[in-house]
Amino acid sequence: MRVAILGAGAIGAYVGAALHRGGTEVHLVARGAHLEAIRSDGVTVLSPRGDFTARTPATDDPAEIGPVDYVFLGLKANSYASAGPLLTPLLHDRTVVVAAQNGIPWWYFHGLKGPYEGRRIESVDPGGAVTQVLELGRAIGCVVYCSTELEGPGVVRHLEGTRFSIGEPAGGRSQRCEAFSTAMVAGGLKCPVEDDLRKDIWIKLLGNAAFNPISALARATMVEIATHQGTRQMVRLMMEESLAIAAALGCHPEISVDKRIDGAERVGEHKTSMLQDLEKDKPLELDVILAAVVELAELTGTPAPTLRAVHAVTDLLATKVGVA
Repeated sequence: MRVAILGAGAIGAYVGAALHRGGTEVHLVARGAHLEAIRSDGVTVLSPRGDFTARTPATDDPAEIGPVDYVFLGLKANSYASAGPLLTPLLHDRTVVVAAQNGIPWWYFHGLKGPYEGRRIESVDPGGAVTQVLELGRAIGCVVYCSTELEGPGVVRHLEGTRFSIGEPAGGRSQRCEAFSTAMVAGGLKCPVEDDLRKDIWIKLLGNAAFNPISALARATMVEIATHQGTRQMVRLMMEESLAIAAALGCHPEISVDKRIDGAERVGEHKTSMLQDLEKDKPLELDVILAAVVELAELTGTPAPTLRAVHAVTDLLATKVGVA
């Protein structure tokens, strides 16, 4: 099995290092000082589960790698539509794309039986631009329950979690999912193949759709949001609205809103990825995390006043990011 990690940042480099440790042939696509450090010294993982170093091939030119069996996408979802030049050299007829993204994926209605089967979500796939780059038939979904950060070029700090749930858009279990899961487990990760990955998508999205935008607006950490009376109630309302939207789409994740908030509180003084992007003046990953949820509320006729209000203000904030 040949695997390319396209976007070998904190999560991508961690997955690549783990797969390499498990015996998979892995190639990392990175850039800048991070790439040079990997070429020189490999990827160093610092983890409470044990430190290790993986010396994997790395490049900024996917053409040097050529076609692989699996591409693990470590890119932010807002860069998918422009990823074609990087992705194309890695593909053969049966290459599988494992998309480890936050929020609602571009493939959400692919293979989903019911009134919305085959529908495109404009927020995440504007004009079909993402589908043109990432063919629906290649896609395997991936929900990441793992926290990492780049401590320096070539150095990944693994904070917690090792689960990468995967699944076919059409549901059920496939040989290509099972093979990728086996490789991930050999590298020391958890990689369950879910019969219905959409439940996992919504469970994670409950937290992301609420905590990410509020953290950016308030410049607040997880524990600050969860322990402030006003924002805790806002998070609860956003989560309840999100569950109602999921139910209207036929998905019923079994989760307690209060337990979800308590779990976020235990994470402590952690800055969400959206707040980190804001502080670095990077584009906010708002479309897949919140705009798509609002779009799905409109599609299903589900009331979502809190989600709409928070999205409106965060969307205005997003227009100011990167503006001098």
